[in-house]
Amino acid sequence: MRIALILALCLSLLSPADGAPLREQAGEQVMAYGSDPAQTLDFWPGKADSQPNIVKPLVIFVHGGGWKRGSKDNATGRYKSLHYQQLGYAFASIDYRLVPGATVEQQAQDVADAVAFLRKGAATLGVDPGRIVLMGHSAGAHLVALVGTDMRYFAKAGLPPDAVRGIIPLDGAAYDVAAQMAQSGRFMKGTYEQAFGTDPARQQALSPTRHAARPNAPAFLILHVDRDDGAAQSEALATALKRAGTPVEIQALEGRGLRGHMQINRQMGDPGYPGTAIVDNWLARIFR
Repeated sequence: MRIALILALCLSLLSPADGAPLREQAGEQVMAYGSDPAQTLDFWPGKADSQPNIVKPLVIFVHGGGWKRGSKDNATGRYKSLHYQQLGYAFASIDYRLVPGATVEQQAQDVADAVAFLRKGAATLGVDPGRIVLMGHSAGAHLVALVGTDMRYFAKAGLPPDAVRGIIPLDGAAYDVAAQMAQSGRFMKGTYEQAFGTDPARQQALSPTRHAARPNAPAFLILHVDRDDGAAQSEALATALKRAGTPVEIQALEGRGLRGHMQINRQMGDPGYPGTAIVDNWLARIFR
């Protein structure tokens, strides 16, 4: 209970469409994938190559923050963009509209629309549209899992189910919304109700585990730390995907409660963090 309350507090505190860069800093390009000010993304093209015409795989990151806080500017982590560029990949981190000004359904559509935007501009960006992976942390893990299982979001964006090669949720929550809410403490209950409401049908519609029957994204790597609800939610999603025949790997990482939950995001991409090698090896196989 104490861990859940601290985590809830943490989550509550986090926080033009033609593709022209809005600003550029040290290779970073900030682009708009929609008309709302929140529908922007940071894009890093990857390290300079001796063969500049070689297109690169792309890792897209979706931040967390309890569906109502956070941004690409403060919740991506310090290592990811540089690390994945060093591996020869392009990297993007997206913003999306936040609750209560937007719904979780709109947030998931923002994620799908950002993927569509980057695929459409792939030739200009030097990205291989056939080698894209979506990664998300916390609420962002829920969103990438949702668009990777409920194909209505990709379809509305004009994308096929295999628009990305794989999905990497990092210590997510609410893969099964009703189960998550039943396990939550009083303080966290408000965050979940604000995001998912009280209608059981809507809660089910926003639950990746409930959409795990095919079609799904082609592969999943689900990572979690030692949190009772996060571990249970991750295991249940992995079980549902396996039952449907979708390739999935699940790994438990060191770290407990809030500290572990924050560490998996902050240190992903740090060569000294065990989760980095797990993701690197999986990406190498997925992008092969």
